[in-house]
Amino acid sequence: MIFLLIASFPDSLLHFRGPLLDALLTRGLNVHVAAPDLPVGSSTRQQLEAKGLQVHDIPLRRTGMNPFADFTTLLHLQRLMRRIQPDHVLGYTIKPVIYGSLAALLARVPRRFALITGLGYAFQGQEDGGDSRGLLRSLVQRLYGAALHGTHKVFFQNPDDQALFRSLGILKPATLSFVVNGSGVDVGEYTVAPLPAAPRFLLIARLLGDKGVREYVEAARQVCARHPEAVFSLVGWIDENPDAIKQYELDAWVADGTVEYIGRLKDVRPAIADCRIYVLPSYREGTPRTVLEAMAMGRPIITTDAPGCRETVVDGDNGFLVPVKAVDELAAAMLRFIEEPELAARMGARSRQIAEEKYDVHRINAVMLKEMGIQ
Repeated sequence: MIFLLIASFPDSLLHFRGPLLDALLTRGLNVHVAAPDLPVGSSTRQQLEAKGLQVHDIPLRRTGMNPFADFTTLLHLQRLMRRIQPDHVLGYTIKPVIYGSLAALLARVPRRFALITGLGYAFQGQEDGGDSRGLLRSLVQRLYGAALHGTHKVFFQNPDDQALFRSLGILKPATLSFVVNGSGVDVGEYTVAPLPAAPRFLLIARLLGDKGVREYVEAARQVCARHPEAVFSLVGWIDENPDAIKQYELDAWVADGTVEYIGRLKDVRPAIADCRIYVLPSYREGTPRTVLEAMAMGRPIITTDAPGCRETVVDGDNGFLVPVKAVDELAAAMLRFIEEPELAARMGARSRQIAEEKYDVHRINAVMLKEMGIQ
């Protein structure tokens, strides 16, 4: 059987879907992957090919809604599928789901699946559509509805996203759906690291407003006013997303000493090992992979009581949940870890236990393959 996986970030095929690809190969499937920015000879392409994968570079603009560019993506994917004739197609993130699913329907692929890993920029903001993203949200909802209507099963990473798609009519009653525990984490690769004694906080994210980066910085200022010894690290990069943090903002935070900016990392494990508490004040997620990585390494978590985030933390057990955009509550949670230092070890141990029991990537992938009819 031939399996085609479609992505918008080429690196995510290795870092987020590597174990899934390995599981497919182990089961004897002929596995193809398609993503933009995978020219012949590129490092990522070579790593994928070394696994035994068939790699396809596709024209896909991850952001923006240019009709001509997106139609080109759809046609390219349809031609690719007619040429390789996959038995199964799975797309993840917005455009691979929409245009991959539509192309698979047009190409009459026998088994069509979609993985909703988060709702992205269009779904953030006011739910009534009265904000500046209302028109974009309406368009994305229509495209999602058309694409998912032709799928055999849609996977979600949290029940809130599943319920939202049902309530908006994006997911029709006849379309099957299933909730998995995020992308998972390899608990064998992300092992427990000793907690540093100093109060060191860490946020890893694309530098977007919706990731709660500004709230993290403002809370850091409040905490440092009482505990100047606290360190707040930031790992990530400025994204081309319309909601991206501006370069001048980041420069100002670094210049005034509020944050220690580490930049983009291929391997985040050293940064997690160097922190005592992991923080993600995101407005909404599928299931945040960085939180799972920090949990597997034995870190307590501060995150928001928001879809996707709230699934990772039992408040008061392996960390704290705070309201979205609530800087004062976020700072208060940070202060508790400084002023009650015994909390970090206890909660960090619980994080590791939850990661092993709920978020082991191999268990999650086994469930997905079973739900797709691949044994």
